[in-house]
Parts: sequence; structure tokens; C-alpha cells
Amino acid sequence: MATIVAIGGGELGELQTLPIDQRIVLLSGKKRPRVLFIPTASGDAEGYVEAFRNVYGRKLGCEVDVLRLVGGKTTAKTAALQVRMADIVYVGGGDTLRMLRLWKKYGVDEELRKAYRKGTILAGLSAGAIAWFRYGMSDSRRFSKGNDFAYIRVSGLDLVPLLVSPHHIRERKLREPALRDMMRRTPGVALAIDDNAALLIQDDWYEIVQSVAEAGIAKVFASKGNIVRYPIGSKGLLADLIRKDR
Repeated sequence: MATIVAIGGGELGELQTLPIDQRIVLLSGKKRPRVLFIPTASGDAEGYVEAFRNVYGRKLGCEVDVLRLVGGKTTAKTAALQVRMADIVYVGGGDTLRMLRLWKKYGVDEELRKAYRKGTILAGLSAGAIAWFRYGMSDSRRFSKGNDFAYIRVSGLDLVPLLVSPHHIRERKLREPALRDMMRRTPGVALAIDDNAALLIQDDWYEIVQSVAEAGIAKVFASKGNIVRYPIGSKGLLADLIRKDR
């Protein structure tokens, strides 16, 4: 079964997304699944790695491996083996552009596409949510320009033909107008995913998984010169999300 879990945001180490993380582990169907953490977007930050080990290893009982690409110490062959051995791949947040460039350099993007077709669970938060979709609305310019940045559209692995924008509870005042403007220039449909909400996709179906009740996901698209935005249902057909209607 092809499975993606795209988390809009939340502090993993503070257990803000724990119900979502528990669901990800449950989806594997294994008592002690092998989870590969890919923290490329954070620059392989050791604090992030330790937080992930605490949650997925010590608390949720998974066998945790980490794929480090920053610094050039990993070979493409080693990276491929790590991806192939995983039951679950979890991608952390940070600089989406840098992450995707390094993945391409090491061939990780192609290995993840193969893993998806094989049935490996692909999960991630923020940049790690954007990764699986055709496009994402990214704040990667923030890392070079500080607060004087503009959101940009980045191309993900295109496993699902949607644009994803994370953090819509926390950053709504900035993200909402930027997403509306972006969708005037982008064909298809966008999903605005709140912190503490995740989109679970399994084959042709989707479901919203939440760690707080008020978190949700909205569908955004251009229609006849106007921008349409409305909350999606808690579960349904993936084709209904992709189609430009209600």
C-alpha cells in the first residue's frame, strides 16, 4: 500500500504531534518498525536527531536509523541502503530547497520514489511534508534573507499532484495572502495544512489525523479569477482533493 503522512507542523520533541507519530508507527503493522530519520532540511542538527530518537526510539519503541547528508560523509550507496531497509521514512523540517538539492546530489530522491512504490511509509513535517507533493510553498529564502523574504514555490517528488503549504495556524497572516497569490499562478489545487494536523494518504483515500482538535486542512484553488478556500472533510477520496471543486 502506498502511504504518505504529511504533517503541517508542531514540535516533535515537545510531543505536540505525538498522536500523529503514534499513528505513523501503527501504520507499519510491526511491533518494532525500522524508522529512518532524514534531517537534511535542518542541516542534520544533532538536537533534532536526539529529539527524534527520544520520541520514535525510546517512547514509541522503533529501531531508529539516521541518514546524514550534510558534510559529504555519506555515499550514495550507503544512503540507498538506508532507505531500502526502512519500514518508515520520516523527513524533518527546515530548508526545503537545500534538502531537495542534496537529495538529488546523492540520488535519495529516486530512492524515495522507489520506496513509495514498494510500500514504505513516507512521513514528514513541514519541509518533510512538502517533499512528497508536486509543489510546496516554502520559506527557504528565510534562511538566507532573514525576515525580509518571500515565499517561493518549490518542486517536490511529485508523488501526489497537489501543492502543500504547512504551518497555517502559526503563520496564517503571512501564509494566507502568499498562498492565494501563488495559486493565481499555479494550476491545480493547494492544501493549507495547520500545525498539529496531518494528511494521511493511502492509495486512493485520504484522512486527516490531528494532535489537537482545532487543527485542520483547507483546499485552495483559483476558479474564474477568484480564489476558493474551504476546509476539507475528515476523510474521503484523494481524487476529490485533487479536483478543482467542492
